[in-house]
Amino acid sequence: MADSILRDKAKDFAKNIVFLCRDMKSNCKESVLINQLLRSSTSIGANLHEAQYAQSTSDFISKLEIAQKECYETEYWLELLFETGCMAEETYKDIQNDCGSIRRMLISSLKTIKSK
Repeated sequence: MADSILRDKAKDFAKNIVFLCRDMKSNCKESVLINQLLRSSTSIGANLHEAQYAQSTSDFISKLEIAQKECYETEYWLELLFETGCMAEETYKDIQNDCGSIRRMLISSLKTIKSK
């Protein structure tokens, strides 16, 4: 159940990022940064989805760890886009909070699975 909550949250996050990137592309010239954000943020959910079909526990852990790394990368691109004026502060705080929530859930999930 918790895993599906995490997958759902990551998918909703990815959709929000897609919409955000569409808006930013019309107002911001840093399309390379926007594309990086789009790639890393959508990769979180993709790796969680792929983890459902892991061949082993170590494969499952690996997918979650990749998702966690993508989450950290996403936080970097969000921060950079905010600091370069491509994103409003309120939008940044909301999206960063969502990303942090997913990251914390991934950390917790990884601790749980590794302790078994």
